[in-house]
Amino acid sequence: MTEAKAGDEDFGRLSEPFRRELLAYCYRMLGSVDEAEEVVQDVYLDAWRAYGAFEGRSSMRTWLYRIATRACFKALEKGRRRPLPADLGAPQTNLDAALGPQARELPWLQPIPDFLFTAAPADPATVVVERQTVRLALVGALQQLPPRQRAVLILRDVLQWRTAEVAQLLEMTTAAVNSALQRARAQVPLSHDDLTEPAEPRQRALLDRYVTAFETADVDQLVAVLAEDARWEMPPIVTWFEGRDRILAFLAKQMPAIGPAVLVPTSANGQPAFAVYARGSDGVPRPHALHVLTLTTEGVSRVVAFHGPGLFPLFRL
Repeated sequence: MTEAKAGDEDFGRLSEPFRRELLAYCYRMLGSVDEAEEVVQDVYLDAWRAYGAFEGRSSMRTWLYRIATRACFKALEKGRRRPLPADLGAPQTNLDAALGPQARELPWLQPIPDFLFTAAPADPATVVVERQTVRLALVGALQQLPPRQRAVLILRDVLQWRTAEVAQLLEMTTAAVNSALQRARAQVPLSHDDLTEPAEPRQRALLDRYVTAFETADVDQLVAVLAEDARWEMPPIVTWFEGRDRILAFLAKQMPAIGPAVLVPTSANGQPAFAVYARGSDGVPRPHALHVLTLTTEGVSRVVAFHGPGLFPLFRL
């Protein structure tokens, strides 16, 4: 076996176990699965090229994270923040008003399929933590932070790195890391993001009712599902609604156009999700939207309905 071949095999064996967590890290940083996958591909290519000079002064994991962080910072130099509709303005209160325009030119926050970042097999507790720290609301909140604060918060509070490790990776002093962490926590308090989800039987019942409501085009079914202060967002449409009554009034107008839909369960960002197929005039179901749900003990508290078929291939639908 040649020396180069042996080096390639060593690099693959040592680096491959970190690919999923690096993808999740880059996704949290960038808010885009597409960009995160591109960055991770570049990270592995750059690391492979530089592997001959890797002296092992840090672990392979730390070395890869250093390369990935620099790549994310470079990608974020464009200054494009990835929002959801609720980040752009107040909810619509006039139910007679037309829906706002579709802002397809905006770089919207993307959901991520669970199978891309959840390792299998894995310790159940680890899976829970992975899912909680990639929730759509949390990733959206992270996009509001400057890149360096974002990296500090993720490395310290999500990945549980020590302050000294973060300081070394980001080439900062420990005092600067602590200062950045304090400012980031003030804007994105992770401890407040933990939602009290309903118990499994209640969760199953909520999801079953949600499916029934759309498969029968029955708005009244949603009354038993939505929380009173629920939110409904529809990127790339900028208009969004808050409050169960307003959401139901809006959907009462939209359901006839969608017709009895077909829902296929999936999962995104550690949350339940559904691919919604609307039936056309010919009765054939076609991709309509991907719904990502947030569940609380009060019911479905948030639905982000990503309109259009663009995400369906990403979710292998």
